[in-house]
Amino acid sequence: MADYTDGYWTSRDGLKLHYRDYAGPADRPPVLCLPGLTRNARDFEDVAARLAGEWRVICVELRGRGDSAYAKDSATYNPLQYLEDLGELFDQAGLDRVVAIGTSLGGLLTMMIAATAPQRLAGALLNDIGPEVNPEGIERIRGYVGQARNFPTWMHAARALAESQGPAFPDFAVADWLAMAKRCMVVGSNGRIHFDYDMKIAEPFATADGASNADLWPAFGALAGRPVTLLRGALSDVLPPATFARMGQELAGADSVLVGGVGHAPLLTEPEAAAAIDRLLARVAAGAA
Repeated sequence: MADYTDGYWTSRDGLKLHYRDYAGPADRPPVLCLPGLTRNARDFEDVAARLAGEWRVICVELRGRGDSAYAKDSATYNPLQYLEDLGELFDQAGLDRVVAIGTSLGGLLTMMIAATAPQRLAGALLNDIGPEVNPEGIERIRGYVGQARNFPTWMHAARALAESQGPAFPDFAVADWLAMAKRCMVVGSNGRIHFDYDMKIAEPFATADGASNADLWPAFGALAGRPVTLLRGALSDVLPPATFARMGQELAGADSVLVGGVGHAPLLTEPEAAAAIDRLLARVAAGAA
């Protein structure tokens, strides 16, 4: 794995938030990796290892995840608060423009950045997320978020993930499930293995419709004028095929890529996903729009 330094910034309500910072040249915009609802910077280890050196890569951990502080008020676990936190990151870390790679919730935040501060985006990749989502997929996620399960061994943890997410990754071997477990879980002080996020993030997610009440197509449209890549897992139960098709039609020049054999969400290490990232970054480097 590539070397990184630990970076920190402070939210307006005083939380110490964490990101991994992989070094790269200063003459091109850094790649800002934004993870899904329950995930952390480790999800992007392989992406960062491949890109670091050629690009600076910043892998964010939202409040309540990974090494970022947990919020005192669970109501602050919401997209508008995450957007405010990211605004503080831009200011405190001296970021001007970035190439955002957003998985699921991270892609939603990417669209929100485009809608509120489009000058900050040099390019964007939305990973298995769009302006409309499948309610059934969201209900499936609600079904496991916030369950404070813990496990005695990594093998037990891997088997639990295989049981809950097997349909999304039908070709995974035991080694793949172990790797996923180590990305999304940690060993606690009691020696048990548990998920690496504040279980209270489930509280606002369980009771609110979230972004589903808002029309996000204008936010999606705000991505226009820069290189954009759209990814969908072929087995995804979150991003409907019709929505994905409309996204490609409405955003001229977008690179739409279907990642075969996986559901929500592609790991970004799949050959077609890695190639799509490379094409996006080549367009950014060339100053393409």
